[in-house]
Amino acid sequence: MPHDNTPAPPLYQGSCLCGAVRYEARAEIKAPSHCHCGMCQKAHGAAFGSYGNVPVGSFAFTHGADRVRHRESSPGVTRSFCPECGSPLTWHSEHGDAAAWMSFSLGTLDTPFTPKKALRSIHEDAVPAWDGHARERSG
Repeated sequence: MPHDNTPAPPLYQGSCLCGAVRYEARAEIKAPSHCHCGMCQKAHGAAFGSYGNVPVGSFAFTHGADRVRHRESSPGVTRSFCPECGSPLTWHSEHGDAAAWMSFSLGTLDTPFTPKKALRSIHEDAVPAWDGHARERSG
């Protein structure tokens, strides 16, 4: 039987707000989370950024890759965004085990995604006082 080199169809597709940039993720999304760190708050203009993760080789920009802008937000950590509409797209760390994973903003998904369990929150010590949802969760 001949080996079929046809790539697997994307499991997930996503895009920025204006549609200038599109991407595919060809693996199951792992460790979805809400990150409350100050950098994610700034990057998303919200109380947290919501991310999913796939192996680096399973993520690719399929349209507008030449438009995507990258910014080192801290040493060894790069965030990408669409310069046309400002949508935050990815987060990638060069450090340790994280280097094997590409994190992308779940809010940019066009394909439905239902996590198997509730998204975990990280850096909860940085939740802003104005986030009423955080106060409701903590009682």
